[in-house]
This record gives sequence, structure tokens and C-alpha cells, in this order.
Amino acid sequence: MSAPLWRPVSGCGPACLPGAGEVPTAPAPWRVARLLGVLGMLLAGAVLAGLLPVLPAAGRAAATRRWARGTARVLGVRLEVRGRLPRRPALLVANHVSWLDVPAVLAVAPARMLAKSEVRRWPLVGALARAAGVLFVDRARPRELPATVDRVAAALRGGDPVAVFPEGTTWCGTAPSRACRPGRGFRPAAFQAAVDAGAPVVPLRLTYRCAATGEATTAAAFLGDETLWASVRRVLAARDLVLTVRVGAALHPARDADRRALARTAESAVHLVPARAGAPRPPHPPRPSSVSSGRVRRARWNGMAVNRAR
Repeated sequence: MSAPLWRPVSGCGPACLPGAGEVPTAPAPWRVARLLGVLGMLLAGAVLAGLLPVLPAAGRAAATRRWARGTARVLGVRLEVRGRLPRRPALLVANHVSWLDVPAVLAVAPARMLAKSEVRRWPLVGALARAAGVLFVDRARPRELPATVDRVAAALRGGDPVAVFPEGTTWCGTAPSRACRPGRGFRPAAFQAAVDAGAPVVPLRLTYRCAATGEATTAAAFLGDETLWASVRRVLAARDLVLTVRVGAALHPARDADRRALARTAESAVHLVPARAGAPRPPHPPRPSSVSSGRVRRARWNGMAVNRAR
């Protein structure tokens, strides 16, 4: 039975995962040590979740970043961050490859995540998510989507950055074409929250590679019908895994911006950003409507103001 039209579906499956010997593997003792380290970070996260409400804003941000970076470290994943976020609260939008994407985004910004409602039922992780202020969306009930958008907008107005994965599902992340990518691209609903709140949208591109070969890898992917434990075991076994987060140029939607155009612009920024560090540019940038002084130039495009470093 096919999935409903509103449910995102990825074309990825077991064929997208690396074959035997394609990724260097860690010795068995390392895998055990990593597993114990992850369990320790989950327990530390449970303690942290209880402390976050009483910590000042700066303390919450610093503690969240340290926990996220520590989680990546105990898994043997090297985290690289390219670029900087704007100072004001923003809607962070990223491509979605793995459960590792969540600590990667939190390592960049202590954002409130928008997650599928099923996460609430995951052992321990669900309790941590609720305590950390995760916003949940029930993908089986599209009529509840407007209320979810209102909650995201309220969080942005309240000064909290919010992170979403607008593809709605994971995919391998290395396909040369759209064949494996979720159909219909970035879902526009969450972008309406940025328009309503007057918040910038910041594209993030997450990529995974093997440091030993320098090539992109799907070792960290969480695809199709495989279990979370199967994906975790593959990450525990991988050696020299590098996760890079590239922060794109902020998009500033106008009050009357169309959320679908905003979603398409953000999707282009995420997937067309060059492999080297640098701010993504629209595929067909317009002639700027005004010239500013200094290093930043602002142009109008699809109802958005795009900041581009000169």
C-alpha cells in the first residue's frame, strides 16, 4: 500500500549503504568503548535535561553544545563546522541523513528541534526530547499541522532558534541526482512559521565522509525500514567518520513572502552549496535592488532578502 501524499517517502534503501570493506572499521574494543560512552552521554543528557530550565540562557546554550559535541566525540565522529549563524533567533533548515544530524545541529546552535511524534516513544531518547523542549509533529494527522506551525512561530518569537528537517525523512545524501531524495522536496509548512515570526531562515548542509579516503559515505545513514539499532551499530563500527555542517547565507523573508518559494530557495541553498566552504548562492541571483556599504550586499529574491558576503 502506497504512503499518503502528505507523507514524505525516500527512494533510499539497503543498496545505498556501503558494502563490506568500503569503510574502515574500528576494532571490537573500540566499539564497546563507544557504546559505553554513548550510554554515558544519554545519562548525562537526562541530568542535563533536568538542569536546563534553571540555567541562564547562556549556560543552556553552552551546556547543550558541549553535550552534542561530546556525543559525537564518544561515537568516534569528528565534527566540523563551517560558517556562522546570525545572532537573532532563526529557523534552521537542514538536509536529513541520520539520527546523528540532531547532535550535529545542536553542536552549532542550541535549537529546539521539530521532530516526528514517534520520537516520544523511543526509550530514554523520548523522555530527553520532551525535557529538552522538542516540538513534535504528528505526520499521521495533517489537520494538526497549523497548530504545529503556530508553536514553531511562538518559539521563534520567544527567542528560541528552531531546527527542522524539511525533507521529512532521511535519505542517503550522496545520490548524484534526485532519484533517492524524498519526493516533493522541502515541505513548506515550517517556513510559514518563519514568515509569521519575521525570523530569518538559515540553510545548513550536513555531509558525511570517511577521512581515510576523503570520499562521501553513507555509513551514518538511517534509511528505509532498518532499525535504529542497526544504524547505531554501523556508526559504532565505522572509523574516521567526519561530519561537516556548513552554515549557509541567511534568508530574510518579507511579511508577505510565499512559504513555497521560501522552501524552494532554502532547498537550493542546502543542496547546491559547493563542496568547499562558502555561502550558498541562488542558482539565478537577481540584480541587487540596492547597494550597501561594507562587506554585505542585500538583494531581493522571491520575496526574501539574501545576505551574501562580497
